[in-house]
Amino acid sequence: MGKLRPGPHPLWNLLLLMWTLLSCSLGGSAQGPGEWTLWGSWSPCSSSCGRGLSVRSRRCIRFPREELCWGNTHEYRLCQLPDCPPGAMLFRDLQCALYNGYPVLGSQKTYQWVPFYGAPNQCDLNCLAVGHAFYHSFGRVLDGTPCSPRSQGLCVAGRCLSAGCDGLMGSDARKDHCGRCGGANDSCLSVQRVFRDAGAFAGYWNVTLIPEGARHIRASHRSRNHLALMMSDGSYLLNGNWEVSPPGTYEAAGTHVIYTRATGLEETLHAAGPTSQDLLLQVLLQEPNPGIEFEFWLPRERYGPFQEQTQALDWSLRQPQPRGVKPQPPETPAVPAAISPQTLTPSPDPCPPCPDTRGRAHRLLHYCSSDFVPGGWRVQPLSASPCSQCSRLECWAASTRLRRPVMRRHAPVTCLRLTLLSLTLSVPDD
Repeated sequence: MGKLRPGPHPLWNLLLLMWTLLSCSLGGSAQGPGEWTLWGSWSPCSSSCGRGLSVRSRRCIRFPREELCWGNTHEYRLCQLPDCPPGAMLFRDLQCALYNGYPVLGSQKTYQWVPFYGAPNQCDLNCLAVGHAFYHSFGRVLDGTPCSPRSQGLCVAGRCLSAGCDGLMGSDARKDHCGRCGGANDSCLSVQRVFRDAGAFAGYWNVTLIPEGARHIRASHRSRNHLALMMSDGSYLLNGNWEVSPPGTYEAAGTHVIYTRATGLEETLHAAGPTSQDLLLQVLLQEPNPGIEFEFWLPRERYGPFQEQTQALDWSLRQPQPRGVKPQPPETPAVPAAISPQTLTPSPDPCPPCPDTRGRAHRLLHYCSSDFVPGGWRVQPLSASPCSQCSRLECWAASTRLRRPVMRRHAPVTCLRLTLLSLTLSVPDD
């Protein structure tokens, strides 16, 4: 009967394991890529003002015959410092100026150098000899040099890179419609509609309320009408008070509003957002409305209140905005009472004389009480301004007898209820 032998000493097991690992690393095949060390700390910004770069690095640890680590050894991050003072020399100008007074091109002749941006590689230090028709490339520009005067990219290791929303150069990370970096548009909802109300007459008509916090705002149409944008305080940003604004970029509500009006009657406005206050989108109708497309994105928590507010303000958002009156965005809806048409008899007018006609562009006519005679006109009151014992009524009037086009008139009346929807007023058949 055999004897039991003691097992191997634990030290032998450890030595056997180490020998196996060493033999595999020396004579065996590669087992995969090496491993990275942790990232080091970020370096100071490459610039003392304006935009610059900060860099950090790591090392690849691998055994012989192992593959290199996958990834980059350096990572660059955009750093934004306060703007450079006026008159400060640009970074690329400074690099070209370093070669002033030094002989180049194999001769003893020296030159003064300024940046040249017409060369193929914008991340090479291409400098133009002042007073001469040639430029010279002095190699790569330093990391952090702007690719061109109007470019948002910076040169990194000879390549022009832009920063993603995570601040890393060359990153593909982008903000979604909700404003989240690398998001999937799942934290907000889209509002996309078409405003098709034709409008009873020319003037300002409300299209939609754009709530605070809206992003990716866009509105467009194709007609002779004009989009108007009003702030929460009642002041106009675009096309207000019967004045057409020029195309361009306007800054308001914490964002930039880009307004374009192209040939072919196409008009658009869009803003990235988020808006810092409510905005009211209107249209200045001059002809039948073919449809106004608008879209914006709202955070999920604000979509429900917006829907409720839109339903509650549905009547208010359809009311026309008269000329000469600054309409306020409605806050509490009021349901208009049904009022039958009334006939107003003019009385002696204690108000000052009516102003003269304002010109063909506005097509605005003014009439005083002495001008009103029976004639069968249909009048839509828009606003009134008190004057002594009477009110000066601003209204739209159309001849029901002659079927004349709608015209805008000022008519003094002794009594006016602002809740009137329509009334019949005798005005002259001129």
